[in-house]
Amino acid sequence: MISNEQIIYLDNNATTQLDPAVLEEMLPFLTQYYGNPSSGYGFGAQVRQAINLARERLAALLGCEPGEIVFTSCGTESNNAAINSALQLDPGRQHVITTAVEHSATWRHCDLLSKKGNPVTVVGVDGEGNLDLEGLERAITPQTAIISVMWANNETGVLFPVEKIAEIARRKRVLFHTDAIQSVGKIPIRLADSTINSLSLSAHKLHGPKGVGALYLNKRSAFKPTLIGGSQENNRRAGTENVASIVALGKAAECAAAALAEEATRVRAMRDRFEAAMLAGVPDTFLNGDPAARLPNTSNLSFAGVDSGAALLMLDRQQLCCSAGSACRTGSIESSHVLRAMKVNDERARGSMRFSFGRFNTERDVDLALEIVPAVIARLRELSPAKTVRETVVA
Repeated sequence: MISNEQIIYLDNNATTQLDPAVLEEMLPFLTQYYGNPSSGYGFGAQVRQAINLARERLAALLGCEPGEIVFTSCGTESNNAAINSALQLDPGRQHVITTAVEHSATWRHCDLLSKKGNPVTVVGVDGEGNLDLEGLERAITPQTAIISVMWANNETGVLFPVEKIAEIARRKRVLFHTDAIQSVGKIPIRLADSTINSLSLSAHKLHGPKGVGALYLNKRSAFKPTLIGGSQENNRRAGTENVASIVALGKAAECAAAALAEEATRVRAMRDRFEAAMLAGVPDTFLNGDPAARLPNTSNLSFAGVDSGAALLMLDRQQLCCSAGSACRTGSIESSHVLRAMKVNDERARGSMRFSFGRFNTERDVDLALEIVPAVIARLRELSPAKTVRETVVA
């Protein structure tokens, strides 16, 4: 087994290290406090109180009311639940609008809906990954049930103008859902001041455990549950609660709220130092995505004349972890659908890698990465039969 001390972990958009404070708060609910929160006796009531505290902590991070939080198994479930609910509310409104760069949890769901006969409009992006906002507004029809747009792209970190989209949706009387799985805990969010109807998140993206997430539901928005059974989560999501993980998500939210300034300063500074050195020191290296309107931790770079799959293998031997886009498409022979939507050419897309930083990274991680990554790129270019020519990779 590889120890944590040996790893240079630059893949925080895929998952994050469990915060020790989160683990400490979680453990008693796997051992000592095992009661069912729906039970009528005191042993169960104290577990229910822990869930209520977790709901309050998460609501504080999101700037909403605790009653607007529904705990789920993951971000994928939350995304699916929001869209499915909108389609159940009005049989006459079955049109869905989304974007060309969504996570697979949304675009595969929408693709399946399209195959079943639901009209789906996919809105494009420009070469820097920015959304065509006018195109999105034009796509809305009287039959539109929901607009689902991610807050920040998981591959490039590009931020979408979700508040503007929410206002457009409100004016058109259409529900608006945002996949904020990459955004929560990295940028300030205040849903009380927003017209967003629903929002999804996942604990393992903000130093919590895997297998637990949440769905924010604006108290003024109607909702039809996907899971039917008991009355848990105020009748919005049946099933006995994953108590230990929910407690952990609440603690992770509290820790994330305390570290928001750090995300905006120290984490961004590490990302910027790494990125600037790569762009200046490694020839024919290109940034994918808007250089300004993006998450403070994410850098998606393309290296001309390099296959990202081969680069990942060599970096792994040096115990440096990053990714070729989304972790959910690792092993796929297709290039990133995000970069294709941005009209990045094939060679540049093949050489793309995502480096995502987090609050447990150190300057030493950056120093080591700046030694290892350029050496790997140089070695792969030596082995490549084709010469790197800058003009061939400009998108």
